[in-house]
Amino acid sequence: MTKIAVAARSFARNAVLRAELSAKYPHVTFSESAALLDGADLVALLRGHERAIIGLERVDDSILSQVPELKIISKYGVGLDGIDVDAIARRGIRLGWTGGVNRRSVSELTLSFAIALVHRVPETSVALRANRWQKLVGKQLTGRTVGLIGCGFVGQDLVRLLAPFECRVLAHDIRDYPDFYRANNVTPVPLARLLAESDIVSLHVPLDRSTKGIIGAAELAAMRAGTFIINAARGGLIDEDALTRALESGHLAGAACDVFQMEPDANPRLLAQPTFLGTPHIGGSTQEAQVAMGRAAIEGLEHNRVPGDGWPC
Repeated sequence: MTKIAVAARSFARNAVLRAELSAKYPHVTFSESAALLDGADLVALLRGHERAIIGLERVDDSILSQVPELKIISKYGVGLDGIDVDAIARRGIRLGWTGGVNRRSVSELTLSFAIALVHRVPETSVALRANRWQKLVGKQLTGRTVGLIGCGFVGQDLVRLLAPFECRVLAHDIRDYPDFYRANNVTPVPLARLLAESDIVSLHVPLDRSTKGIIGAAELAAMRAGTFIINAARGGLIDEDALTRALESGHLAGAACDVFQMEPDANPRLLAQPTFLGTPHIGGSTQEAQVAMGRAAIEGLEHNRVPGDGWPC
């Protein structure tokens, strides 16, 4: 008898996903918590289950040590920064993961950020709510230079969405995608050149040791005055204090983030900037993306492997 625990909140609240999982596995325990489970609460849910579907919950060695019966973890969503992959590998636990399953949802949100920023939507909206009719002059997205830090699943989908806007697209990635770059007129460049030449910089990389704080004070200073930055990938990629200072000084014309270093306690000083547009990690929060992520997680309960070298490739 296979017992499955579902910690991921939006999966547990989705009637379609609950029905599909329950039809396949008769013994499922769903989290009914409105809050993100952690520590003892997460252990209590996982205990006695051989497999689990995990969303944004943090699963580390201290959690795993208390549930030795857990043999398979399937990821709801694409970010692995909340899961200690090394600890899972050491314990021989299998991990189910599908990359890029929410790419269109995230790329659409990123595109909406870009349009809003160049049209100066954040600051004019703030002014209007304060009873100030402030008709600021913005720019069109059309013809702008967009720099993508990371050109994997989401980055490539964003390139396709940008096509009608006739943008010049630069990309910086540790991997090379020569066929895609040629077919879509994308220019691969070093990070320094991308920062120096882009009107809009958008981040699309995972959070790991190599990318944490990839955009700090020096990188923001390297961007031209009056440009914009977007992070719909992972909190921790941008130094939020440095970003706040760049907005306060006017060096950056605007920024948009769907993710923050501390969630749900987003940086209040950053949120107070009139040129900042923030959303509470809604990149994958579309009906279509949730169903796609959920079905991938159900599939991951059967198709999985112990992480090894090169994971998640």
